Amino acid sequence: MKITKAELERVAVNKSQYPKEELPEIALAGRSNVGKSSFINSMVNRKNLARISGKPGKTRTINFYNINNKLRFVDLPGYGFAKISKEEREKWGEIIEEYLNTRECLKEIILLVDIRHEPTEQDVVMYNWIKSYDFTGLVIATKADKISKGKYQHHINIIRKKLGIENESLIIPYSAVNRFNTDKVWQIITDLINNKGS
Repeated sequence: MKITKAELERVAVNKSQYPKEELPEIALAGRSNVGKSSFINSMVNRKNLARISGKPGKTRTINFYNINNKLRFVDLPGYGFAKISKEEREKWGEIIEEYLNTRECLKEIILLVDIRHEPTEQDVVMYNWIKSYDFTGLVIATKADKISKGKYQHHINIIRKKLGIENESLIIPYSAVNRFNTDKVWQIITDLINNKGS
């Protein structure tokens, strides 16, 4: 996809702050350090659109990114960072849940996992939630540049078994560093939006 516009449109913590439901939205879920910001930047070919924090768990808001006035990427607060209180974790959960339960223009939730590591129990919970709402269950396996291509299948198998994914093609190895599989992911997202209406 040719990117002519990519901007942070809105930062929100509750539905009163969300932008109008005039564009289809693709939400991104994953652990705090999985690379959601890097994924967004590489997908739109911008270096600093989504800020990359040196401290996992720093993003505590829902960030709406307008792409070409055609769709939005919605970066959900990362989960799984140990150095926060139970109260904060519950608050983050409420922020995420309110968005996922109330947003009519949400077309897909993509789960991002680190290809090098077995998904966590929180990843499993998130993936089961995604599937329970009849979303496709697409998984982006980030940081693919950190391992050799010969090891992709081994790691994909681990992810597939842990998350209980039947269709292996739903797991896409991805690298924000060399933009590996950017075009493939764009094609999938385009098809998802077109198939589910906009």
